[in-house]
Amino acid sequence: MKGSNLLRAPTSLSTSLPLYSPLKFVAPFRNPICFSHLILSSLKLHPIRISSLHATGSDGNDFLLATQETVEVDETASQFVEIGYISSVHGLQGEVRVKPNTDFPELRFAEPGRRWLKRQILGREIIEEVELMEGRGHHGQKSWIIKINNIEKVEQAQQLVGSTILVLDEDRPELEEGDFYARDLVGMRVTLQETGEPVGTVVNVFDNGGSDLLQVKLNSSLDIIDKNGKIKSEAPLVWVPFVEAIVPHVDMIKREMTITPPKGLLELNVRSDERSKKERRQLEWKDRKKFQKRVIAAKKKLCEMEQKHVFEGFRYGEKSQGSLLAEQIVGVNSQLLQVALKTIETPSDRWHFSEFLAAYNKETTRHVFKVSKGCLVSEDKEYTSSKITERRKALISNGKVANILVVEGKTSESEGTDRFIQRLVEMESHGTTPLILVCPINKMETFQNLMTDNDYFGFDPEKVWILEEEKLPVVSSSHGKHKILMKSPWEILQTPVGSGGVISLLSSHNSLESLATMGVEYIEISSVDQRYIGGEDLVGLVDSSEADVGIKTFGGINDVDDIFNMVFSIKYITQLTKNINKLLFDAVLRPNQHVEMADKEWVDITPSTHNSYEFRSSIYTCLKGCSFDKVCVMEVVD
Repeated sequence: MKGSNLLRAPTSLSTSLPLYSPLKFVAPFRNPICFSHLILSSLKLHPIRISSLHATGSDGNDFLLATQETVEVDETASQFVEIGYISSVHGLQGEVRVKPNTDFPELRFAEPGRRWLKRQILGREIIEEVELMEGRGHHGQKSWIIKINNIEKVEQAQQLVGSTILVLDEDRPELEEGDFYARDLVGMRVTLQETGEPVGTVVNVFDNGGSDLLQVKLNSSLDIIDKNGKIKSEAPLVWVPFVEAIVPHVDMIKREMTITPPKGLLELNVRSDERSKKERRQLEWKDRKKFQKRVIAAKKKLCEMEQKHVFEGFRYGEKSQGSLLAEQIVGVNSQLLQVALKTIETPSDRWHFSEFLAAYNKETTRHVFKVSKGCLVSEDKEYTSSKITERRKALISNGKVANILVVEGKTSESEGTDRFIQRLVEMESHGTTPLILVCPINKMETFQNLMTDNDYFGFDPEKVWILEEEKLPVVSSSHGKHKILMKSPWEILQTPVGSGGVISLLSSHNSLESLATMGVEYIEISSVDQRYIGGEDLVGLVDSSEADVGIKTFGGINDVDDIFNMVFSIKYITQLTKNINKLLFDAVLRPNQHVEMADKEWVDITPSTHNSYEFRSSIYTCLKGCSFDKVCVMEVVD
């Protein structure tokens, strides 16, 4: 077994290889750096050429540069193998010159016997049997000179120029152990030897001079940006050197090979962006300019709110810390912050959901729809009317309902994950239902991995969004100016807004426009931490009642904000997002550690009493000002 470095591929792999070349394992891959320079060329339907580093000839001798055979992808010709083509006439006796395309030229051109010619006559491709009389090598020209029966004159020989010479597929020579025909490798499954995990499928084989390369289509799909900037999902193609150190086992019977790739090998040459380097640099420059404009606009708004102290961190620290501060500034929802600050400046009576329900029961002509807990936890009981159930099933199956699940940061990661999975399993018609998950930033990656690892639980990945929960800065409780508190010179101290922040999230991410385009008519917003699953019929109740808002309450009248289930018509919730300034907030006094600038130095502040306001908003406050006639209530009772 001869050692060899893996040579760099040329800029084009147009010298593609035949699928009948015998391949032999060669020495381990010794030059991994060059491998990263290989160019993924697009596969075409013309014949593919394969050269073997080490193959066995008909005389039993080894030779280093093998020639090639070709497979024609055609139903009629699939039983044949191309071994060469007639390039010109030789002499005056009807002989022709052949450019070989086989690893066995002596067997194919020196031994008399049947051969077949494939050529074009009047636009039609025909295959005809001929008799090879004799042949001899013309090694200086890397060609063979052959004599075909009944071809005696130059004129007859000229008619054969351009023809392809074929032999039967069944006449392939038997190879030694460790040698393989390239055609037999194409279509094989590729798995990792260590774990048995499937990797992909061999789709082609190429000669790289030093060793053969397997082109493998990975099983996993990848979002790739095309030249037009659009995202397309496709399985990437990667290169795997066909050497014994990397491909230790090939099972021809099971049509499977195992690989032990070096770390990072499968990630090489997988480009997630097909655009040129120049185009990508231009786009990066444009993105930086856009971000700079956003920073300038955000700084201007904070200046108007007399919050210039937030910018002091730009004068200190590293470039990365300055970038972090810029991102923090851009992330501040200044419009929502201004609304929340008014709560401090002009305090009003706190709005109570219990008072709303009491007034609802007193003034509305619509009765509260009551459901027992036993019906919700039992799969055998039908707990709503058939009309409501039918409406719910029709709406969900037709993709008219979107679900928004809100994960609070109070629960542990394992508990929150279990409840989230339970909610997803209970949902119906996953394939047609858009899903939005709102969670803390430190849980986003966990839930993203959970979705991808479980094939999105049957949901359409194009209809799944994971959004960070809405947060607002914590402000000083000092009389007069309510300065934004800094967690560090480059981080703003922020806390979650609560369930009411979902409304502003829908406004800032343009999610409603996407949902409306999908034909969604109702949006169900609920906490993952529900006591009882089974509120999906709330959608049917809202639709059959011709209401805009539906509420499911638990255990009678309550003000529990972290356990909620509501349904909104998309028309009504769109109106809410256009009136963010009408959202209600509670300013909650809390002690918070922070840093501030004093005498040109950053000082840590540890309060002994309440020193700051945190802002909270309940989704129930969306009901303020809503007509009772447009609200329906489903109450879960004992």
